[in-house]
Parts: sequence; C-alpha cells; structure tokens
Amino acid sequence: MMHMHHVSEESPLPNADLPCACTSLRKAARAVSRLYDGHMGLDGANITQFAILRALEREPDQPLSRLAEAMVMDRTSLYRALTPMAREGWIVIQAGSTGRTKIARLAEKGQAVMRQALPHWAAAQTRFIEAFGREEWSALSETLKGVVGMVAGGCRS
Repeated sequence: MMHMHHVSEESPLPNADLPCACTSLRKAARAVSRLYDGHMGLDGANITQFAILRALEREPDQPLSRLAEAMVMDRTSLYRALTPMAREGWIVIQAGSTGRTKIARLAEKGQAVMRQALPHWAAAQTRFIEAFGREEWSALSETLKGVVGMVAGGCRS
C-alpha cells in the first residue's frame, strides 16, 4: 500500500512550501540545453557531445570512469553518449593499461567537429549571457559549482 504525505498544520513536511530543487534545476538544465542544441545542431554535435569533446581536449586519454565523474554523469549515460561519437570517428575508446579500464581519446575528426561547432557554441553562450546578465551568470555559475560539490560530497538520503 502506498502512503501519501500530505502537508498539514499539524505535521508539515520541511521545506514543502518551496519549489522542488530537483525539478527546478532539471527544468532549467533542459531549457538551457535546448538553447545550445538549437545552435549546435547545425554541425551534428549536440551540447553534451561538445562538452565531452572539450573535456577530452583538456585532459587527453581519460579513463571513462574519471570522464564520467568530471561530466557528473553516470557511466551508463556517458557510454550512451560516447557510442555514436566513437562510431563517427570523433573519439577513440581503447583498453587501458590496467584491468578492465577503458580510455577515451579525442580523434582528429573530433577536433575538426569541435572547431566547426565552436562558433555555434559561442553564439549560444553569448545569447544566454546577454539575456541572463554577465554578473548574474557569474554568480549563478559559482552557486551551481557549490551545488555540485555539496551533492557529490555526500548530501544524499
């Protein structure tokens, strides 16, 4: 039997009067992703793929587990994103030096995709920053880093 929680004056749920943090953050992330994908789609790479390519450019030959951590993605979602990228020749996935570790590396074709997509990413970035406000984005960006760190640090039920 499922139990429903009802907010009442006798036994209020803590913070039930505030919008759901998860829902609000996910809605914002989907809206911003939609803006960037609208620009990025011109080159065939979506914003998630572009972010992965940039992460591999910054830190080449990353173990997939470390890449998943850096992207704050579960490994299954990361693997789903990497599969078409490897098929297109944008990245190379190979066995690591120890055990079952796999390493992802940016391929030349992936570098070319990034170079082609960069002006589209910059246009989306500029559109977002101009609409939202540079100072507001800077402050929110720092707050979001804190959210990621707080949750990654063990704020779990």
